[in-house]
Amino acid sequence: MAERPRKPVWRRTPPAPQPPRPSRPPAPAAAEPSETASIVQAVLYRDGVRVVAPTTLSETYRALREQPSGMAWIGLARPTEGELHSLAAEFDLHPLAVEDAKEAHQRPKLERYGETLFVVLRAARYLDAQEEIDFGELHVFVGPDFVLTVRHGAAPDLSAVRRRMEETPELLKLGPEAVLYAILDAVVDGYLPVVSGVQNDVDEIETEVFRGDPAVSRRIYELSREMVEFQRATRPLVGMLHGLMAGFSKYGTDEELQRYLRDVADHVTHTSERVDGFRQALTEILTVNATLVTQQQNAEMRALAEAGFEQNEEIKKISSWAAILFAPTLVGTIYGMNFTHMPELHWVFGYPFAIVLMAMVCTSLYVIFKRRDWL
Repeated sequence: MAERPRKPVWRRTPPAPQPPRPSRPPAPAAAEPSETASIVQAVLYRDGVRVVAPTTLSETYRALREQPSGMAWIGLARPTEGELHSLAAEFDLHPLAVEDAKEAHQRPKLERYGETLFVVLRAARYLDAQEEIDFGELHVFVGPDFVLTVRHGAAPDLSAVRRRMEETPELLKLGPEAVLYAILDAVVDGYLPVVSGVQNDVDEIETEVFRGDPAVSRRIYELSREMVEFQRATRPLVGMLHGLMAGFSKYGTDEELQRYLRDVADHVTHTSERVDGFRQALTEILTVNATLVTQQQNAEMRALAEAGFEQNEEIKKISSWAAILFAPTLVGTIYGMNFTHMPELHWVFGYPFAIVLMAMVCTSLYVIFKRRDWL
């Protein structure tokens, strides 16, 4: 039975059956020894069914030439510059896209270079032990008969995506566009555990704020920074998916894939809104925490002021009594001096006079201090 020609992705009308690929020079020999270190998996599919799984880039190129109606799905993790140049020469990748794929820390974006799409995605996973978000970066090249994934980081787990697609050959046979959908879906679904983890963190932070935990400010700040990074990963996806949906009719996207991509767009919109809500909530929590800290500081300052006032009152009382007791001590000390020639020493009324004098001085000091509320 004659083989049905396959419609390349991103084209309006199906072309004639593809001729065999023209012979290309193999990748540089120097890059060959390092291929196995970067290639996670390379598989050739035909009508949604795995045909062969080469172990090197050269074998993959050769197998794809022998199967002109096949599709190559090559996954790489932190490839070398030589491997990227080999892929660029084989699949006619644009130099700007190749340059972006060499380095991580790219913003999520979708760019078209001829019949090849270049997509940058920021995946995320929640680490329960550290209570923090780990971000990864994924670069995807999608052409008429190939999908190249360049991963920088642990997320996402593309082996699960490959298993899912191989278990649904009716979806996989739709071509590279279906693979791109599956990757997008996996990245967006990976955001859900992150959203749940962040929600738990926000709930815990609210409890810590009203409990007066002094370390909560640092946790709010760190989580706010992660939300900024999460926002940068999710917000551009909304525009990217709407851009893909806008080209459905132009590029003849399969109707089933259209439904799947709309579902992914709904999920990423919901996730983006949740992230925006988290960031706003953290801003409000930080404001409340600052208010509570200020109130606590004011209460402490007031308590210190009250304690200082009470201490001053006690000092006044002690000083007053010390002054009162000092007067008779002064008189007694003077008259206790054993001098022969001393006024009033042999006076009959000397002793009563000294007692009365001490009493008058003490009474006067007491009245003065009492009027000043020192006693």
